[in-house]
Amino acid sequence: MKRSKISIIIPIYNEAKILSESLQKIRNQISKTNHVGEILLVDGGSTDQTVDVAKKIKGIQLIHSKKGRPIQMNFGAKHAQFEVLYFLHIDSYPPKNFDQLIMNEVNKGHWAGCFRMKFRSRHPWLILISWLTIFNNQACRGGDQSQFITQELFAEVGGYSEDYLIYEDQIIIAQLYQRQQFKVIPHWLTTSARRFEEVGMWRLQLIFWKIYWLKWSGKSPHEIYQYYQSKFSSSK
Repeated sequence: MKRSKISIIIPIYNEAKILSESLQKIRNQISKTNHVGEILLVDGGSTDQTVDVAKKIKGIQLIHSKKGRPIQMNFGAKHAQFEVLYFLHIDSYPPKNFDQLIMNEVNKGHWAGCFRMKFRSRHPWLILISWLTIFNNQACRGGDQSQFITQELFAEVGGYSEDYLIYEDQIIIAQLYQRQQFKVIPHWLTTSARRFEEVGMWRLQLIFWKIYWLKWSGKSPHEIYQYYQSKFSSSK
C-alpha cells in the first residue's frame, strides 16, 4: 500500500448530464505535486447514459456495485489501491490543491476529516448552513463536505454502515468524533444546491430535520429509509 497517494472514490447514479464537466472541475483542483493515485467512479446501476459517458473519460476507473451510497462507497474502498481514501460527491468541487491539503493533515496525524463547504447558491438559508461548517462540531458535518480517511482507520470503524441507506455519512462521522479523529481543513469546497432547488428549500430541510429526529428517537434504519422513500419517487 503506497502511503503518499490518494484514492478518490465518487459514487454515481444517473449523472450523465454533469459527469464529464464535474470530473474536469475536480481534476482542475489537483495540485502540481499530484498526490492523487486514482479516481474510482462507482456506478450503482445507472439507467441513463452515465456508464457510456464514463467509459469515454480517460484516466478514471469505472466499477459497478449495487445501488446505495454507503454500498457504493464501501465497494470503492475495497478496490482502492492507496492508503488515503477521499469520498467525494460528483457535484462537490474541492478547493485548489485539495490533495496536498489532505496529505499535509494526514502527515500531521489527522487521519480523517473534511473541508469547509459553501453551496453554489446565494439563498440566505444556504449561506447560513455554509457558514456553520467552519466549526469543528459533529452537528455541522455532512457528506457534501467530502470525507478523507486512511484505509486503516476506515477499516477500524467498519466503513460506512450499509444498514443506513440514508444518514450513512452521519453514522461514520459520529464514530470519528467519538475517537477524536476528525479535522476540518480551513479551505472551502463548493457544492451544488440542485437538490434544494428541485425539491424546494424548506420542504427538503424539513425532511432532513425529520430524518435526524427519527434517528435520535430510536427508529430503525429501515424505518428511516421508508420515511425517506415516501418523500421521493426515486431512492438515494
